[in-house]
Amino acid sequence: MTKTPILQEIKDFLKRLSITIELDQRRVDGLPLERFSPEYSQMMWRDWRCHHRDFIDKKLLPTADAISPAVLNELTEIALACEPARIGDVMLGLFAEVASGSCSDGELESAEQFFARLIKQLRDAPVSNFRHVGSQTAIMQWLPIVDPLLISRDPECGYRQGVGRG
Repeated sequence: MTKTPILQEIKDFLKRLSITIELDQRRVDGLPLERFSPEYSQMMWRDWRCHHRDFIDKKLLPTADAISPAVLNELTEIALACEPARIGDVMLGLFAEVASGSCSDGELESAEQFFARLIKQLRDAPVSNFRHVGSQTAIMQWLPIVDPLLISRDPECGYRQGVGRG
């Protein structure tokens, strides 16, 4: 299969996402305990980040080259036409399904399945007049660099410090 620009952009996005999740864990590990709510479960959120990274590193990245041209074409259209925050929200929901174990075995086992599901959910979204100039710019805005899983927004965490999307 010939590599298309969107495929490389998706792979770059996934690599960056995995790294930023790791960096976010290191950032949180460096925060003083007083910053956290008494209900905060360090192990639970560490596992949450780990499950996301495992899925990205062991399922999505190794299967990315097998994403069909049809899915890549639709993904390009969605990347250019949808608000990045909307795509990020849907993507976080899919990641949560995988990390929590709530999706069926084999349902989201590959990059093809993951992005096809993302497309299906976004295809039904209200049409927007939003239009990006390039897919690379759009893709890199899907999730924030700091706190990419938006964990700091969870009420039990209590360490939110102006990170993530507003």
